[in-house]
Amino acid sequence: MSLLAADSPAGCLSVADFDDDVWEDLLNYIEERRVIPIIGPELCDVRTDAHSTGSTSSPQTGPGQAGQENLYTWLARSLAARLNQPLDSSAPPPTLNDIVVRHLSARGRREDLYARIRTIMRETTFAPPPALLKLAEISDFDLYLTTTFDSLLEDALNAARFGGVRSTDVVAYTPSKLVDLPSSREKLSRPLVYHLMGRLSASPTYVISDEDVLECVCALQTTHYTPQKLFNELELNHLLVIGGGFSDWLMRLFLRLAKRRRLSDPRDVGEVLAYSRAADEPGLVFFLQQVSSRTRLFTGGAAAFVDELHRRWMARRGPVARPSPSAPLAVADEPGRFVPPGSEMADRAVFISYAREDLAAVQQLKAGLDAAGINAWFDLQQLDSGDDFARKIRGNIARCSYFIPVISANTQRRLEGWFRREWHWAVDRTEGMVAGARFILPVCIDDTQEKDALVPEQFLKAHWTRLPGGLVTPEVATRLKEIFGSKTP
Repeated sequence: MSLLAADSPAGCLSVADFDDDVWEDLLNYIEERRVIPIIGPELCDVRTDAHSTGSTSSPQTGPGQAGQENLYTWLARSLAARLNQPLDSSAPPPTLNDIVVRHLSARGRREDLYARIRTIMRETTFAPPPALLKLAEISDFDLYLTTTFDSLLEDALNAARFGGVRSTDVVAYTPSKLVDLPSSREKLSRPLVYHLMGRLSASPTYVISDEDVLECVCALQTTHYTPQKLFNELELNHLLVIGGGFSDWLMRLFLRLAKRRRLSDPRDVGEVLAYSRAADEPGLVFFLQQVSSRTRLFTGGAAAFVDELHRRWMARRGPVARPSPSAPLAVADEPGRFVPPGSEMADRAVFISYAREDLAAVQQLKAGLDAAGINAWFDLQQLDSGDDFARKIRGNIARCSYFIPVISANTQRRLEGWFRREWHWAVDRTEGMVAGARFILPVCIDDTQEKDALVPEQFLKAHWTRLPGGLVTPEVATRLKEIFGSKTP
């Protein structure tokens, strides 16, 4: 596969090839959680053949697949039909901005359009595009930015990591109200999607036109409306801009805002731009080649980039078992659905300690314990920076009935983390117990070997239960009920 066009647009210098070394560096940064993907509308191709727009114009389908179309092209035609705006089937597909401008030129109210768009979206259900599902499967990504207002990215994350259960955190920026990340990135317990240009609403709080983009960008630069935590992350991490969303000068401005310094200044982190429109903007290509040496361009298109990134990541990490939406997080041979734990742990509950990368398996584990009548709890809340997180968690460990540390390749890779504090607090509690008391019950969710495990010595003295992917079999459920003294509900 040719990863990058050999020649750049006319008048520009050649673009550096994406060779194996470049991919290897990128994958290493991703595994170290030093990369933030920024997703644009090019990845939002959906099946639209089941959704009529009411327009008499012929549908504009995506290449190579009948009935597939970019969501925003389809949405523009749908909005035009609702507004009774005629469309020329021989002309290029209109954009949302085109429809907005026509509406305003006819003295229509701008505010009415946001509610119309929300109504159109509420009347439809689109499956997440394959490209977004592949990005969601790359579990080393924990913070995603999107320049779109749809829910396709969070839907993909929920499908790929949580069996369709709505567990992804979502934050949306608005120009009139500062909305930042809820905490620093290392404290995120679940994947988070940040809508940089707002999220679908009946109110005019998201971007549908060039004027909206202008207002949003101006607000992002002001002292009172800059999301400082978000921009701290953008400054210190590598960025993957996949699927466009920004025009030539807007891309230059965004990179400058994100890096908080001149793009020609030396810096340790860089960017990859992967979207089809880049090949049609020779001015941007030339500017980045001359000024920003840490920026690389992939001109093969966003979907091709995601395909290759996903293939290489999977080759390094092995296949990822995607939970089935039809039977999410079920106990083997016994239907059971994951029920998110409450913000507070019940007395004498079983405490599950885990690395955040293993959340999907932990949800599977809790679903199995719930089905067996075992009251299990793990921390799923995003605490504010002012909360005494350590005191709360240590108190829960002090009053839980049993402690289950979830051991995996992810815990092996992380030499630091909250779960390691929890492990040591559990060990501290055993010092006041009689010899041989059963309290710590290690669960291994993959093929990590005990002799190689980076765990406290007390974990090695306990019997390990192996539950690949967190799936609780009927045999294991029976044994756990005997240990916990639980009865089937």
